[in-house]
Amino acid sequence: MSTASSAPARSGTSSQSYLADPRNAQVLVYLNGEFVPRDQATVSIFDAGYVCGDGVWEGLRLVNGKVVSFDAHIDRLFEGAKSILLDIGLSRDAVKQVVLDTFARNGMQDGAHARLMITRGVKSTPNQDPRFMLTGATIVCVAEHKVVDKAAKSRGLALFTSAIRCSNPDVFDLHLNSHSRLNFIQALIQAIQAGADEALMLDSRGFVASCNSTNFFIVRQGELWCSSGLYNFNGITRQTVLRLARENGFTVYEGDFTLAQTYAADEAFVTGTLGGLTPVRSIDGRAIGSGEGFGPVTARLDALYQAYIAQ
Repeated sequence: MSTASSAPARSGTSSQSYLADPRNAQVLVYLNGEFVPRDQATVSIFDAGYVCGDGVWEGLRLVNGKVVSFDAHIDRLFEGAKSILLDIGLSRDAVKQVVLDTFARNGMQDGAHARLMITRGVKSTPNQDPRFMLTGATIVCVAEHKVVDKAAKSRGLALFTSAIRCSNPDVFDLHLNSHSRLNFIQALIQAIQAGADEALMLDSRGFVASCNSTNFFIVRQGELWCSSGLYNFNGITRQTVLRLARENGFTVYEGDFTLAQTYAADEAFVTGTLGGLTPVRSIDGRAIGSGEGFGPVTARLDALYQAYIAQ
């Protein structure tokens, strides 16, 4: 069966690397109050999300019957919707129930991931203006059997520093989990064309900011460093790792640091909902630490994070 729903994950290393699961071809997708087979789940070509990327989304991970950091994800979703004046049309509890029902309808209790996507809805014509809406919000939740490819994760990522910068909040606030991601896709394409796995991105001043879909950390002389948070994603895994690090006696620095300081790091890793902590083996052709994946500090932090999500 050669459909997109049954295609295996792309070979190679990525912070999004996962093991292909044939059960995903049969999943039911939540679409505006109904559950439909994956290959029948469609939205209008006049949907604001399709027309202009007008919407917000969340990625949620199911581990041992629990959605990891569930409330934090829903808080971020509603904050983003409020910032763009998008009326979701459901309460927080109702949105949480959508996610839970989607997992339940697919018999998922562990090793699953959901993408909750909410757009402004269907428009009368394909343009930017939100006054041309015909409907309320479009709400979609796609749940998949999805676990991290441990072999790919243990290899670590090769990063390439993209010429495309993370934007200032007055240009495009990265704390908004928006459907608009073209600049990050461009950065990723640039990295792939350069032979790397993913892109490292700087802010407008030239300091290290984030990667194209994850947040970025380095370890220097036992200290954990990450950017100030002004020019990177409002990452829930990032915040969890910072909290766990402080609670367990790590020295943590949140602030500006340069690419040169990054090249001299002892370890580096990225954080995201699906992958948790993924080590970085090289940046711009320079080996980080041993160049062989998990360093001792990253491994300890990863163990703390795995214990947290298993609770």
